[in-house]
Amino acid sequence: MAHINLLPWREARREELKRQFLSILGLVVVAAIMLVVLADRVVNGQIDDQRARNDYLSQNIRVLDAQVAEIKDLQRKRNQLIDRMRVIQELQGNRPVIVRVLDQLVRTVPDGVFYTKVEAKEKTLSITGVAESNNRVSSLMRRLDASDWLQDPNLDSVRAATMYGDQAATFDLKVMVSLPQDSEGEE
Repeated sequence: MAHINLLPWREARREELKRQFLSILGLVVVAAIMLVVLADRVVNGQIDDQRARNDYLSQNIRVLDAQVAEIKDLQRKRNQLIDRMRVIQELQGNRPVIVRVLDQLVRTVPDGVFYTKVEAKEKTLSITGVAESNNRVSSLMRRLDASDWLQDPNLDSVRAATMYGDQAATFDLKVMVSLPQDSEGEE
C-alpha cells in the first residue's frame, strides 16, 4: 500500500532549512567578529612592538648624537692643538735660521754703513740705513748678494742726507732670506 503524507512537510522542511541557515549565519558572523577582534589585537600588538623599537632607537640615536657632538668637539680641539704644535715647531725650527740671518746681516755690513731699521715679513727683509757714500751702499749690495743666507738684494731708494755735518746717503733695500742646501740638515 502506498504511504501518503498529507502534512505540510515542505513548509516544515523550509522552516528547518531557514533555522539552519540563520544559525550558520550567526556562527559565521560571530566567527567573523572574533577574527576581526583577533586581527585587531595582533596588528595593535605589532604596532606597539614597533613603537617600542622606534623609541629604543630614538633614545640610542640621541645618545649617539651626543657622542658624535663630543667627538667633533674633541677633533676640533685636537686640530687646534696640532696647529699650535705646528706653529711651535716652526718657531723652534726657525730659531737657528733667525740667528744665522742676523749673523749674516752683521757680517755683510761694510764700514761706514749703519742700519736704522730692519723688518722681516715672511722671507723678505726690508732694511733702512745710512751710509757714508754711495760706494758703501754698493759694497753692501755686493756683500749681501755673496752671502749664502741672503739673496737678490733690491735697492729701492738712495737719498742724499747730512749726518753730523757730513754728507751721507740714506737707503732702503729689500733682500730675500734663503736657506742654503747644507743648512737644512743641520736643523
